[in-house]
Amino acid sequence: MLTKAQKKQHIDKSAEMVKGSKTLVFADFTGVDTASIRRIKIEAKKVGASFKVFKKRLLNITLKEMGVAFDPLQFKTQVGTFFIPEDLSSIAATIHKFAKELARTKKNFIVLGAYDLANKQAVSVEEFAVIAKLPGREVLLSMVISGITGPLRAFMYMLGELAKKASASADKAPVASVPAPVESSAETSVVPASEAVHPPTGGAPAVEPAPASQ
Repeated sequence: MLTKAQKKQHIDKSAEMVKGSKTLVFADFTGVDTASIRRIKIEAKKVGASFKVFKKRLLNITLKEMGVAFDPLQFKTQVGTFFIPEDLSSIAATIHKFAKELARTKKNFIVLGAYDLANKQAVSVEEFAVIAKLPGREVLLSMVISGITGPLRAFMYMLGELAKKASASADKAPVASVPAPVESSAETSVVPASEAVHPPTGGAPAVEPAPASQ
């Protein structure tokens, strides 16, 4: 039995851990060996989370005081809590994988529910399973970035191909011919200056000017 002072310490400690979390996950670990619990604690620590067991009655007091709509007293089994500083996606897959591995060895580690403290919203077991099966955050970010840059790369490639085709067409276009300057032909007849001034013999007589009147 815990003393009154010890109970207060447990409540204060659990309240402190809730305040430092964005998400809570509750799990039944009945029948799970100590080595396995130690392993999931190590896995949780990798993402900054922690797995802690508080007495259900004391945990219930803390959750009510913090406005968390989850009653651990509804379960007859032992209840452990993951205190997670990030959103559920940061650890859901790890917990889900751990539970599946233990199930193969006839040891049950069952998720009972979760709570999103940031949005003050309960997360059902079914919703948890869906989130756990999604790709990790980094994978999702990579997919988003790829989805953005993929069309851009395709567009740039298309522009490059169009530029190549335009350049090739310009190289094949015929060059317009420039007309050569007109040169005097050797056969072109040149009229002598003397003939230009004096008409040829046999033509009409030249009219002489009338004498000026005296």
